[in-house]
Amino acid sequence: MESFIQLRKGRTPRRIHRDLDGLKDDEMGRSGFTGRTAHLYRRNDPTAYRVEGTLRSVDVRTGELRPSDLDDPDGEPLLLFSNPDCRVSLSRRRVAAPFHVRNVDGDELWFVHRGHGHVETEFGRLPYRPGDYVYLPKSTTYRQVPEDDAHVLVIEAREEFRVPEAGVLGRHFPYDSSLVTVPEAEAFDDDGRAEYEVRLRHSGGRTSLFYPHHPLDVEGWKGDNFPFTFNIDDYDVITSETVHLPPTVHLFMQATGVYVMHFLPRPVEAAPGAERMPWYHRNVDYDEVAFYHGGSVFGVQMPEGLISHAPQGIHHGVPERARERSRRRHDVDQRVEWKVISIDTRQRLVPSEAILSAVQAEVSPEVQI
Repeated sequence: MESFIQLRKGRTPRRIHRDLDGLKDDEMGRSGFTGRTAHLYRRNDPTAYRVEGTLRSVDVRTGELRPSDLDDPDGEPLLLFSNPDCRVSLSRRRVAAPFHVRNVDGDELWFVHRGHGHVETEFGRLPYRPGDYVYLPKSTTYRQVPEDDAHVLVIEAREEFRVPEAGVLGRHFPYDSSLVTVPEAEAFDDDGRAEYEVRLRHSGGRTSLFYPHHPLDVEGWKGDNFPFTFNIDDYDVITSETVHLPPTVHLFMQATGVYVMHFLPRPVEAAPGAERMPWYHRNVDYDEVAFYHGGSVFGVQMPEGLISHAPQGIHHGVPERARERSRRRHDVDQRVEWKVISIDTRQRLVPSEAILSAVQAEVSPEVQI
């Protein structure tokens, strides 16, 4: 239900996310931050609670997780979270895979946290580096060839990933799609093997195809369905001097029920009284996953490699200690340097056994978002 009616009852700030005067700003919004909303101005921190039961937030350092592809060339990524729309996994491959992969369930979007190398595909060779998104369309045959230790978040979507529709800023912002890197056609030569394995990545079992020739034997290609990379350093961050903008402003790609966005370095809000931190919320309709790539916020280093999961309906947000720090440093800090990849999902995510059995990370309140 959509409504044009905005009501105001009781004690509230005059403007949104400004001049709270000791109140706690708690947003209860539908459709992420794009639908109907209620802003509840509380006396107390809504994240100050004790939880019992299975629906709880998770904070895990992915650098301490050991996918099988870390030590075994024949290994696979480690599943972290899943729902009917998507799967989120971790790969830490050190050496070239002795097999090829073809995801027959859906698209793959990688985020490269650490490592250099390239992906051999039917479209050609695609180099990657830290900060790259690597997009691999459904059914693309590929092989990862690292130059050094990789640390990659793999997001699989059942439906096609697509860029958000151009809004009032036009089709070149927040990023210029001509800055993607696209592979040049390259037919890979046989290396003397009797057979080449192509593993079909899918749910509900394991399937391999075996070819008597190299599966990446494409001499040329044309069309508008192809893999590419895009680095977060080429993303133009939309900012405001007077109000902290919702994370949906920083949307990169989306699929049915899956939205990939990020918090990247930018100037902070400069207007007196403007809140510089994301407000408290319980994201009524979406689960949220945050992956910390690095950087700092108001003088505090981000916990690199941390992955955090906040289920929908559970309050989360930067605690008061960090908010008070940002207010105290209003005249000190002109920028935030955070680099955080965010995944929102319409259906509830189920943490894997690997995540549930991992030791919960102690995270400073100054860097939680």
